Amino acid sequence: MNLEKIENIIIKHFSKSATISELEELTKWLDKEKNKLYFKEYVKLNYYIDYNLLDFELSQEREKILKRTKLKRVRLLNNFYKYAAAIVVLISLGYFILTPDELINEVPIIVNNDIKIGTDKAILTTENGKDFILEEGKQFMSDNVSSDGKTIVYKSVGKDVVNAEIAYNYITVPRGGQFYIKLSDNTKIWLNSDSKIKYPKEFVANQDREVELIYGEAYFDVSPSTNHNGSKFKLLSRGQKVEVLGTEFNVKAYQDEIHTYTTLVEGKVQVFNAKGGRQLAPGQQSIVNVETLNLNINEIDVYNHISWKDGVFSFKSVALKDIVKVLERWYDVEITIENKAIEDIKFIGVFRKDYALEKIIKQIKNTNFINAYEINNQKISIK
Repeated sequence: MNLEKIENIIIKHFSKSATISELEELTKWLDKEKNKLYFKEYVKLNYYIDYNLLDFELSQEREKILKRTKLKRVRLLNNFYKYAAAIVVLISLGYFILTPDELINEVPIIVNNDIKIGTDKAILTTENGKDFILEEGKQFMSDNVSSDGKTIVYKSVGKDVVNAEIAYNYITVPRGGQFYIKLSDNTKIWLNSDSKIKYPKEFVANQDREVELIYGEAYFDVSPSTNHNGSKFKLLSRGQKVEVLGTEFNVKAYQDEIHTYTTLVEGKVQVFNAKGGRQLAPGQQSIVNVETLNLNINEIDVYNHISWKDGVFSFKSVALKDIVKVLERWYDVEITIENKAIEDIKFIGVFRKDYALEKIIKQIKNTNFINAYEINNQKISIK
């Protein structure tokens, strides 16, 4: 039995939609030790996020499967629902159920599907205003800066820099791109699609290290202040300022959204805006409304907000209209949801970023909450 079929059965098992014959196939497959190991790793990677299987034991799970194979009836709903995903089952959280008579299985219309998967690419703007395209296959080197087309690295020149000598560089990542930066203080930054950042080419000794996320999303792994004579790291972004001593956090501040999100992975940060400041603990996220200036803090599942930097889209109870925004930026396309009634339906799903866009849209269609889709060059309609 091939792995793709097994993974589909595992998905259906956890969504309680597997048939008795499929469960029997799964238990037979699990008789081999190497398959047990694969099963455990697959579940750990893909289901800890949404099923909280921290105490997962294969023997217990296998017993559950065996018990289900002994059931004398298969739920009728199994014939009505299609659960599918690229890595994890994609489940609609809408508060209604479609009956078979209401389902319309229209054939997708593909006029021209030449949509490219996002890649490592960016534009470097140097202190003298010159632009350099950074992409795979292109090398760049100047002073203390070097790039292999996928990353850009700054090295400290080891000299004291005075205020008047500060040179600022910019990295702009277009839609359909991502990029990695290592600053001269060894701070690491992952930039998401449609983002722009401003930073000193070399930091000033014994002064706060200040960087600005002009727009977009970035993940920061900040070099500790203890390595820089106590110099704090400050990040300016839309509607707020974040102060850190040394930590890992994510900031999302897109121009077409009214909120700026700061997600703390580890360490401590202070988030300030015009109305005051709040301190975050790991696992917390601050939300700043750039119109009302309100600042709120929520406990969140961190993985779902930072998985993009590791090549994964992770959606947990995310509205279709917000999933569409993420896909538009990564694949550099325009997606229209024609049926406004489905914009706010929420989904759970995890997809690798190297998947073709149509594959992801097909998985969404398989939930039966959309009737069809149409692809015409860089424009997609969801119906």
